[in-house]
Amino acid sequence: MRTMLPKISYRGRSRRRVHRRPSFSEAGMTLLELIIACAILLILSSAALPIAKYTVIRQKEAELRRDLREMKDAIDRYKDAADRNQIRVEIGSEGYPPDLETLVKGVQLGASSDRKIRFLRKVPVDPMTGQADWGLRAVQDDPDSTSWGGKNVFDVYSKSMGTALDGTKYSDW
Repeated sequence: MRTMLPKISYRGRSRRRVHRRPSFSEAGMTLLELIIACAILLILSSAALPIAKYTVIRQKEAELRRDLREMKDAIDRYKDAADRNQIRVEIGSEGYPPDLETLVKGVQLGASSDRKIRFLRKVPVDPMTGQADWGLRAVQDDPDSTSWGGKNVFDVYSKSMGTALDGTKYSDW
């Protein structure tokens, strides 16, 4: 059974519509169009790479700031508890923790209580160095000192020698 094609009239005459196959030039993209499309994609992707690189750096910097803030806050809470005589501290420590592990392990709350209070869940990993090794400062140390007196932890800083996107050193945060 044959299918009938619709009749189209041109100036009063009727003709059958003829279906023809597209020619080779109408079938798809030419080589020149393909090269231009690839060049445009290459330019756009090369522009996106630096943006992605700086995004990763910004995320690491934000994580570093958050980790430092969390540890410094734990040191301050330890100091506040020591000043309120809620925890027992060594004489001469001025109420600061002896190390970061003390903040994680916890200290006995009160003189005879079996309860412990913890100030940190764990010592965070420095996102810039990839290690949980932080620079420590004691009360007796200079504010910009890189050596630790070893008596108690007053301040924490990153041991990374890198420079932030804003031009400051990570160790100064």
